[in-house]
Amino acid sequence: MNTVAPASTRPCALPDTPLAHAAAGLDACVHCGFCLQACPTYVNLQDENDSPRGRIVLMRALVEGDLPLDDASAREHLDRCLGCRACETACPSGVPYGHLLEAARATLNAGRPMPAVARMVLFVFERPRLLGLVLAASRAARATRLPAIASRLLGGRLGFAASMLASTTPAIDRAAYEARGDGTRGSVAVLTGCVMEGLMTTTNRATERVLVENDYTLVDAPAQRCCGALHAHAGDLDAARRLARANIAAFEQADADAIAVNSAGCGAMMKEYVHLLADDAEWAARAARVSARVRDVSELLAAAGPKRGGPVERTVTYDAPCHLMHAQRVINPPLQVLGAVPGLSLVPLEDADQCCGSAGIYNLIEPAVSDAVLEPKLDRIAESGAEIVATGNPGCLMQIGAGLRGRRMRANGKPVRAVHPVDLLDASYAALRAGKS
Repeated sequence: MNTVAPASTRPCALPDTPLAHAAAGLDACVHCGFCLQACPTYVNLQDENDSPRGRIVLMRALVEGDLPLDDASAREHLDRCLGCRACETACPSGVPYGHLLEAARATLNAGRPMPAVARMVLFVFERPRLLGLVLAASRAARATRLPAIASRLLGGRLGFAASMLASTTPAIDRAAYEARGDGTRGSVAVLTGCVMEGLMTTTNRATERVLVENDYTLVDAPAQRCCGALHAHAGDLDAARRLARANIAAFEQADADAIAVNSAGCGAMMKEYVHLLADDAEWAARAARVSARVRDVSELLAAAGPKRGGPVERTVTYDAPCHLMHAQRVINPPLQVLGAVPGLSLVPLEDADQCCGSAGIYNLIEPAVSDAVLEPKLDRIAESGAEIVATGNPGCLMQIGAGLRGRRMRANGKPVRAVHPVDLLDASYAALRAGKS
């Protein structure tokens, strides 16, 4: 007779580790398989170990001691996960897969450090002055147009990295205008972000203008830091918590009615500060209050209408950022933002719910899989015939933008470019002002 105890009652081989603390979530998985076709790594690699339910089996084996913490194969398959959380949307059982993945990676990191390139990137993003220098150097390089040239001449990851930087060059022309609104919709503090402020500054200024145009009052939060998403996804939970505490204090000082975020990954992270600091007696309640005020910028704009602008005659398709659709479950608001732009022809994008392969620093540490996930996305964009791919996350903008440049994709005689939805709305308001002048 089999006397093996049920999985949920077997002794834990990793006591007092992040994965042990999150292990109850493993029991929600019934291995139904609904997650398989939602998972980009399973779809592209066709390996059960690279599916959500396969990775959950690996996590359980680690917790119960069936696999040692230094098992190279388990680490490989868990590292390959994009963390897109599409499986959560598909799951009928409510498995908290994103939290389990972060806990598993944090536990694995205690036994063997993450790759050097990942450690270097996370080190930089936790230090504002160093990060500022890196981003300033990147802007200076971009201004020389050398990244654009290098992206055409170089191959491999170096050429792709150059193309990612080149893709941050503003792709939408607009006339200057002064935003005007009556402020009746309440006060908003904007998370300026790291990459968004450092490389996509025009989008941040557009975000501020369209919020004012839609009757929000802007409030500064000058002491804000990196949101911590990159660190949490990589399993560096201690650093993520340090950054979260700094941001909570900053946005408490701002005391705005809402916190607007124009980066899907950052928004998802800030909405989960309540989970990240749930066991911190001093910060748990403060985290809950801040998380409750976080909104994607499209949510705030949709709540206000948004107001319609002037014509922007372009063909656009919308690609949903994973951490907006699957983590935040924000689906319609970005489409409402695009719908407020007269003249915009919005065409559907097949498999818009599939990941583009960016996933924070994933394309740096798993480049082959990242490329494999990106290729079908580019195929679907080409089939759409759109001149512009609208998406609300810096990683997606750079990943898709680099892919478009690599293929030299064109539509209606124009190079296809990746653009944030608020840039299109901002251009529409500029066109409206120009038409009235």
